[in-house]
This record gives sequence, structure tokens and C-alpha cells, in this order.
Amino acid sequence: MFKQLIGSLSTKIALVAGALLLITSPIASAQNWPTKPIKLIIPFAAGGTTDILGRLLAQQLSKDLGQNVVVENKPGAGGNIAAESVAQSPADGYTIMLTSGSMLTVNPNLYKKLPVNYAKDFVYITNVATGPMLLSVSNKIPVKNVAEFIAYAKTKDLNFGSAGIGSQVHMAAENLTYSAGIPATHIPYKGESAAINDLVAGQIDFMVGNLTAATGFAKAGQIKPLAVTSLKRSKQLPDVPTVAESGIPGFESTGWFGLVAPANTPKVITDKIYAATVKAVNSDALRASLDLNGLTAVVNNQKDFETQVKAESVAWEKVIKGRNISAQ
Repeated sequence: MFKQLIGSLSTKIALVAGALLLITSPIASAQNWPTKPIKLIIPFAAGGTTDILGRLLAQQLSKDLGQNVVVENKPGAGGNIAAESVAQSPADGYTIMLTSGSMLTVNPNLYKKLPVNYAKDFVYITNVATGPMLLSVSNKIPVKNVAEFIAYAKTKDLNFGSAGIGSQVHMAAENLTYSAGIPATHIPYKGESAAINDLVAGQIDFMVGNLTAATGFAKAGQIKPLAVTSLKRSKQLPDVPTVAESGIPGFESTGWFGLVAPANTPKVITDKIYAATVKAVNSDALRASLDLNGLTAVVNNQKDFETQVKAESVAWEKVIKGRNISAQ
């Protein structure tokens, strides 16, 4: 009887200890994070601005976190394919995503059906960088400035490329054509680099691409830069005027990029990612690289990030309805 009692007590103690272990293991795991490589998902093809920024960031984060941050491209559907993959990943901090602003603010208003709920399936960590865009035309288009471009476009059925339906590149071009009062046909690609390559080849007429991805081609004379979309001229292309000073007063359209993780990722982990990102973007090495690519470092806390997304979502909803833009 005594042995049975002892045995029963031992079993209960073991069960309680096991239960405590199950409860404390995730906490201990989060506290010790990271203990293995981290995947940084890029929702667009290699060579575009999101990809370039992601690789720069991954390199610096690897140093600051003491683990390799491995970039993985998952292009398609305006970033929704990557978003679905990340949303379904374990919420353990080992899969994060560098989004474009359009994924969080445009896609929910543009797509009738989405594989994810951007407001509920992710935890917003921080902005990383922002940058202007560049209106460029194919060398086949006989114009030298924005005024000539607008006049020419009003007499022709021009087309423009983008990184995909709803992408920042797409919406910037929609804003421009609407503001300029010109018709144009949108041709979506699976990534910004593919669109720029076709612009170089003369397969499309113009593009409003991220400055980061387009500057090299502009400097090489492979495309004709007409104007930047920021309110001030870019240091990368100081001789190129702004759209605002080229006949469309007040026009501005910039792109931005931010980090998100699957919903329910422990706050202790997202706090570590945030701290490492702040350290990374404030490092001399990354700031120099961002500046070289026409980007400006931007970090904000989770609350401010969410507030920004909500405000821009409302603004883009009006644009999308007003322009009757839709996606499947």
C-alpha cells in the first residue's frame, strides 16, 4: 500500500513537472531566441527594390543577431503568395517578411479575395526605409521632359509596367497618369526588375519605378529619366527634376518597406527584431548603402506603424474606388 502511494505520488509529480516544462519551454525558447538561422521572405523577384533592401538588411541583421538571416524570394500576386506562406509559418521568429507598403495598405482594398488578413495574420514590427520613384520612358519614346511626355501620351495609347497589380510601382503610375490626365494601359509583372528589363528593351513605353532599381539603368542611358516623384530632387540624379516642378504641382509618391512576422509571435522576439533593426539601419554601413540606393532609413514602433498603415489604407481605398482599379 505504501509503495502504491509513493508510486502514485511520483507519477503526479512527474505529470506536474512535465506540464510546467511545456509551459516554460516556449518562454525559455523565446528568451533564448535566436538559436538558428532566420528566413527573411521577400515577396517580389530578385533585383527589385524590396530584394535589394532585404539583402542589405539581412547582412547587417546577421551580424547583430549572431545568426544567419537568409533571404528567400517568393514573388507573385502582388506579394500575396509570400504573405500566405509567412502567415502559415510557425510564430517563433524564424520566419519574417519585408513587405512593401502597398501589400499592407493597397492589397486589402484591391483584391476581392485574399489568402490572408493583413490586419490580423501579422504583427507589425517596424518600418525600415522609404524612397522616391522615377518616371522613365523607353528610349524609343521621342520625349525629353514631363511636358513633352504628357502631350505625347495624350495622342498615343501608351502602356506602362509594374511589379504587379497593386504594387507601389503600379499605384504610383496610376497616380501620375490620373494627375496628368493621360490614358495608359497597365502591364503587370511578377517583379520590378522584369518590368525594367522590358522597358530597356522597348517592350513597354514607360514606368514609375523605385529609384533604387531604376537609377543604374538611367545613368547607363538604357532608359530616359524624366522626373522623380519626391518633392525634392534626388542626390542620385540631381539633374532630374521632380514631377511637382515639371507641371504637376504638389505631386508626391514615395514607397516604403517594413518588417512583419506571423501573428502571435512572442513580443520578446519581436522586440529583439525591432532592436536589431534599429541598430542595423543606424549603422554607418547600412546607412551608406541605403543612401547609395536612394533610400532613407525609417524606423517606428509597432503602434505608430499600425497607425500609418490604417491611415494610408483609407487614402488608397479612395484612390482605388475613384480609379475603378480591381484585381482578381
